[in-house]
Amino acid sequence: MSTKRIALSAAILASTIAAIDSSAVNVALPAIGRDLGGGFAAQQWVANAYLLTLSALILLAGSLTDRLGERRVFAAGVAGFGIGSAICAAAPSVGVLIVARALQGVSGAMLTPSALAIIVAVFDRDERGGAIGRWTAWSGIGVLAGPLLGGQIVDSTSWRWIFAINIPLVLVALALARAGVPGRAREAGDARVDWAGAGLAATGLAGVSFGLIEQPVLGWSDPAVWAALAGGLGLLAVFVGREARTPAPMLPLGLFARRNFAVTNAQTFAMYGGIGLLGFFVTIYLQQVAGYSALKSGVTGLVPTIVMFVLSARMGRLADRYGARPFLIVGPLLVAGGFGLMQRYGTSVSLLGDVLPALLVFALGLALTVSPLTATVLADASEADAGIASAVNNAIARTAGLVAVAAVGAVVSAHYGALLEHRLAARLPPSARPALIAATHHTFGTIDARALPAADRASARAIAAGASENAFHLAMGIGAGLLVLAAIGGVALRTERRRPVPAGGCAGGSFAGAPRTLGAVVHRRIHAPTTPASRGQPR
Repeated sequence: MSTKRIALSAAILASTIAAIDSSAVNVALPAIGRDLGGGFAAQQWVANAYLLTLSALILLAGSLTDRLGERRVFAAGVAGFGIGSAICAAAPSVGVLIVARALQGVSGAMLTPSALAIIVAVFDRDERGGAIGRWTAWSGIGVLAGPLLGGQIVDSTSWRWIFAINIPLVLVALALARAGVPGRAREAGDARVDWAGAGLAATGLAGVSFGLIEQPVLGWSDPAVWAALAGGLGLLAVFVGREARTPAPMLPLGLFARRNFAVTNAQTFAMYGGIGLLGFFVTIYLQQVAGYSALKSGVTGLVPTIVMFVLSARMGRLADRYGARPFLIVGPLLVAGGFGLMQRYGTSVSLLGDVLPALLVFALGLALTVSPLTATVLADASEADAGIASAVNNAIARTAGLVAVAAVGAVVSAHYGALLEHRLAARLPPSARPALIAATHHTFGTIDARALPAADRASARAIAAGASENAFHLAMGIGAGLLVLAAIGGVALRTERRRPVPAGGCAGGSFAGAPRTLGAVVHRRIHAPTTPASRGQPR
């Protein structure tokens, strides 16, 4: 096997591991909750700890890759992901699992730009497009396979094996990287690393996430909730101010002065926030309320992915012919319609009659939107800014899931708790009060029947299931409203573009980085002349 193939195999394997893991974990959340406890808030943290560190650090990782070299950052990312996976697999408590998931997020943030930079460094100009295409395709297959593998693993063994199987694959990826990826010397002054910006973004997002997730548990009167929210928002404000002044910002705010760039990134936030809501809430609801197995709920995740694979590039080519604006209006409205159809889900949910129609409409809307959305973002950036524009859009897409799950989770959890209090408090004796309070912290869960009088157990279970159904409908309604706003944003788009970017080539959307890499430095290296003598040599 040639050195190029070995390097590409290392990049593909590592990225696929991360993709499978990220999509498989949602399927395992109910099993994790049963095993480690912690309630609905803990399930949110297991999902959001990964998204938090990934979102906050992925922009920084592009600069770090250029400063330290592709192989160093890639190896550190792969090794860190393996260590995080081992800790997840052995986690004795939900707190340890959450910390390990955060470590996986840090490592995942290092993986994507460094894997892409490896392809750029190793392959000649005329070979890069095909290599990047194979890398993004396998990452997509990982996302597709994750829910299936995760569901099968949870049903047949234990959720811990979702993480444990990463370890030998990580070792193989490290061996391939060592054999196939050339090292290069550190380049003094080649890229500034915005450590302060990354720290402010990470701690600000963490504070806001903590306040939103823990508010239903601690209550609005708890100082920790107010301090976390106020501190997080304050740090994010400081982050924005700093990025406006620093000569080498992690987030170049000047890009947002361009109308199409600002509008389409707002649409990106809404669209990928909706994807986050679907992956988190629907998976948990189908298992904990509708009684689906982990594998059956994982199968439902195939529908949007398959539709995207089949239609996304085709819709992109149609957008190139007819213009992006109609697609960026109709697409979000269809996604909103999918959320609306999910309002039909009850405590009993038919896979063919309820789930499939809603997911098909949702997925068709995604397919209409993703390619023209990413192309419009890139078309409104200059050639020199294309790489960082793609990186910003990628980071916003990942941050959207974090914020959506935290914010909507807070609303849904509070609504669920209020419904239980209203419908059950007067019916139960004082001795059952602790069980009721505990149940309010387990959205989409059940009340502990052992603490209730025998005569009230059946009705209490029915009331808890009805409250879960009502809370789920609220989440889907918020998702629909978010996408309607995105469609309204599509009306504000200008038709002119700074440069031609074919939507047909952006089928991977924000997560794939589209036709550009994840940073301006890597972008420059794509377009720089490459000779056999220069590849893998210190510059």
